[in-house]
Amino acid sequence: MVANKYFDITVQSPGRINLIGEHIDYNGGHVLPAAINLNITIGFKKQEGSICDISSKAKGSFKLDLDQPLKPKTSDQWGNYVIGVVDGILKSRPQKLSAFNCEIESNLPIGSGISSSAALECGIAFGLNSLFNLNLSDLELIKIAQKAEHYFVGTKCGIMDQFAVTMGQKNKLILLNCQTLKYQLIEANIDPYKVVLLNTNVEHKLASSEYNTRRKECEKAMEIIKSKYPDYHHLAEVPIEVIKTIKNELDELVFKRASYVVDEEKRTIHASEVIQNGNLIKFGELMYASHEGLSNEYDVSCQELDFLVDYSKKHNSVIGSRMMGGGFGGCTINLIHEDYIKTYIESVTKAYKNRFGLELSSIEAEISKGVSLVN
Repeated sequence: MVANKYFDITVQSPGRINLIGEHIDYNGGHVLPAAINLNITIGFKKQEGSICDISSKAKGSFKLDLDQPLKPKTSDQWGNYVIGVVDGILKSRPQKLSAFNCEIESNLPIGSGISSSAALECGIAFGLNSLFNLNLSDLELIKIAQKAEHYFVGTKCGIMDQFAVTMGQKNKLILLNCQTLKYQLIEANIDPYKVVLLNTNVEHKLASSEYNTRRKECEKAMEIIKSKYPDYHHLAEVPIEVIKTIKNELDELVFKRASYVVDEEKRTIHASEVIQNGNLIKFGELMYASHEGLSNEYDVSCQELDFLVDYSKKHNSVIGSRMMGGGFGGCTINLIHEDYIKTYIESVTKAYKNRFGLELSSIEAEISKGVSLVN
């Protein structure tokens, strides 16, 4: 899709990567994401009346009546990402939104962990804000998109995905404090390495339900911590020494989840420091440590992801690898020397096919700008 005379405006909304800091955003910690050069493209046109026509080249179409109460759809559930955003905008700017048509086209692989859902939410929010001159701030748009996922989709996600999609800048990583929303832009100086995503092309059914379960487990840990140490408000800020003092009061699984969170927070801060100092080898080691925690303490990996990370350790051309996203499938994110990307992908693809009988797909991701209008 390109901007054309039919549309009043056209928006590009990117996917995102997260180099380190997984399952930390909803625990009030730091993350290190960036927007990438794969996008959802959405064309918008104002329409008379109250009926909106929403169409996706991949998913189909549906109508939306702005004069009726908006509720989640039980079929064609991809539409809930759109409906939730429209509902949030109607509540934030009553009487300011009128009917529109939009057409959605995506080159983001679904279920790969690069947050096609946030790209869609933020693209719709940004587009309607621009189309109707609503003057919503970036942060307001981010929070509308996040609430759409909470209340219309049913995933209690943190704010990282929507923040990265909206605030991303070319060749910049975002060190984001998910508690305060303060952030720092960091130069993505990773030469001679490139970011390569290896998509397992599996999406286990546990992904959505277990995501919410992990959040509840972390909330349980925080309840017990606050009863003893009321000055702490977010799990990521709790020292490991405090976690250990209440080990006997925590379920074994809850202790593992809490331990992972506080360790991952330390890793992310350390990683942001070493990448600024140009120590890419140490950064890669922290990526591997992150995956170990996600696999063994947070239990959100799977055999396909573990296989890809373990395979990378045998190759000097790869300095870091870990699962990325919610888990139970999707992608690993890898730092691979630019001279060996082609040969490594050929090698790992063959090994993966031999092991699982599945095709592996790869994406060389460039760090790019956030959601924007197409010129």
